Amino acid sequence: MTPRDLVGYRVVAVHAHPDDEAITTGGSLFDLARRGADVLVVTCTLGEEGEVIGAPFAHLTNDYADQLGGFRVAELTRALSILGVRGRFLGGAGRFRDSGMAGSPAHENPRAFVNSGAEAVDLLTGILEVERPHLVITYGPDGGYGHPDHIRAHEITHAAARRVDVPRILWTVNDLAETAAGVRDITLVPGGWSLPDEDYLANQGVGKHDLAIDLDDGALAAKREAMRAHATQIWFADGSVSATNPQAAWGQGRHPVWALSNLLAQPLLSREHYQLAAGELPEADLLGGPGLLDGIPRDPAEGKA
Repeated sequence: MTPRDLVGYRVVAVHAHPDDEAITTGGSLFDLARRGADVLVVTCTLGEEGEVIGAPFAHLTNDYADQLGGFRVAELTRALSILGVRGRFLGGAGRFRDSGMAGSPAHENPRAFVNSGAEAVDLLTGILEVERPHLVITYGPDGGYGHPDHIRAHEITHAAARRVDVPRILWTVNDLAETAAGVRDITLVPGGWSLPDEDYLANQGVGKHDLAIDLDDGALAAKREAMRAHATQIWFADGSVSATNPQAAWGQGRHPVWALSNLLAQPLLSREHYQLAAGELPEADLLGGPGLLDGIPRDPAEGKA
């Protein structure tokens, strides 16, 4: 039985688009919630500029029906339910629009998240003032891989946190060595897919992390199912099909194999990595490295059940 040892703790994760919460932090968020922490995912856009995997909903993209954002709301709702966490959109669903990749014409839209200015900071500050989180999770200054919305999420999170007393801020990161090793262990790539090259991996990963969170079978399974809920964006090469993507793909490796719409095969690793951005971490003990909330005092009179 999983101990309810985190009752009384509050966590806020600030993510740019639906699916980021599952891909980068899904296992950690599930474990925190399973152990009693109150976890809120704040999503900043609907991911309207994304591509679509699967023929049935291919015309939802921004260059045709421009209905992808609403569809992704449903995907996110399902993913958050699987992870057992709460969710809300910054400013309400649709207030800020996906800005697209660097250089995209989508930047010109006044609602693009890159143009969110002080309003986004004020909105997130209001959320943090209500939630009073012990821990806030977001991305590093480069957004993890350079996406403008991820960078903006970093900016507003740190700006808002400066107004509110947040004991610890962590950046979700990909460990370059572990990811590269997982890619090397992929022995079968589905037709039409390919393996990422060294430059791609280097852009996605870091050489140093402060926390490595091991995911047990339950947390890894929840992460996988939460990712699978984002079926317009994520494709698992395990033979599974869905109403969104009725085409099966088969891959093989030491870890489950998945891809985004770029069809670059990636391993689903059983660890999630973080860098410390603010606050302090306790020293590792004989049982291993510290957890995400270790060393943060619990609020008085809470968590005693």
